[in-house]
Amino acid sequence: MGRPLNVGVVGVGVISTQYFAEFPKLPNLNLVAVADLDIERAASVAAEQSSDGRSVEALGVDALLEHPGVDVVLNLTIPKAHAEVALRALDAGKHVYGEKPLALTTAEARPILERASALGLRVGSAPDTVLGTGIQTARALLDEGRIGTPVAAAASWSAPGHELWHPAPAFYYQPGAGPLFDMGPYYLTSLVTFFGPVVRVSGATRRSARERTVGTGPLAGTAVPVGVETHVTALLEHASGVVSTVTMSFDVWATRVPLFEVYGTDGTIAVPDPNQFSLPVSVATAADREFREVPVAAGYVDAGRGYGLADMARGIETDRPHRASGELAFHVLEIMEAVLRAGAEHEVVTLTSTLERPEVVPLGARPESW
Repeated sequence: MGRPLNVGVVGVGVISTQYFAEFPKLPNLNLVAVADLDIERAASVAAEQSSDGRSVEALGVDALLEHPGVDVVLNLTIPKAHAEVALRALDAGKHVYGEKPLALTTAEARPILERASALGLRVGSAPDTVLGTGIQTARALLDEGRIGTPVAAAASWSAPGHELWHPAPAFYYQPGAGPLFDMGPYYLTSLVTFFGPVVRVSGATRRSARERTVGTGPLAGTAVPVGVETHVTALLEHASGVVSTVTMSFDVWATRVPLFEVYGTDGTIAVPDPNQFSLPVSVATAADREFREVPVAAGYVDAGRGYGLADMARGIETDRPHRASGELAFHVLEIMEAVLRAGAEHEVVTLTSTLERPEVVPLGARPESW
């Protein structure tokens, strides 16, 4: 392993704590600075992260982006700021890794990839949960033919709505969120990891008339304006021939629908929640049609958020493609756009982007040395 990549974090909200918790496990990442619109919060976080002889600076956003000691910007801002911060970081000569989605639209996201390519810089994006042992084991089983030739997949995520538990849920009902943009990236990234790119999309969407109010916290009882489709169903045609059905909803009070399954000519894989890193995988074969948990076969063990960034750092060091790439995030973003367009216009939408499936994570690999 060469010199660790120096990381500057823009945006120190709730999700940042999960990244900070993992940094000590990732020797090829070195946190050097944090920035936030809330300067006091940035200072508090910098003090918390300064330990064992390491000093983390609290900076303004402009100062962090221009900091000569920062190699990569970890962009944890709100979705509507993702593109702006990413482009500014690239223009300052920094690699970029960000939270999902890559941008609000493909029109916003495309210049990020083009600018990075022109400048010889890397772009990475969450979700990196797909690099854990759960999704990677399912991928390895598919690759070895455990269930024969894959035919189809079904993925479903649903809830009554985040207003029941989140003290400030308004964001989840505005463009860039909703059930599709909030939870869809975990499932869609997994599906592309399993079966390769999607070529055509059809779907139906609905915005329910249910009135929503904040259920907890100081805003309890406040009305939540809804500006997104709250129930989305999509049919995805992969270039490999596999057909995937996907449902994402904020309108389901209870369900018995399987979370995530892959169907092959010789069996079924029960895929664990792709919003988690290391849940177990089960397989039922044609021989007895009974689900049995299988041993871990691939993936980063005990992974957490930040492993995708460490994987990218290793890719930079070795001049190899990283797995949680900007290209993958762009393709997933285009899928989501296409689903909403298909639902609104009642037509089949053909995608324009494509990519190679990311390389599987071998069992026992470490993100700093794969």
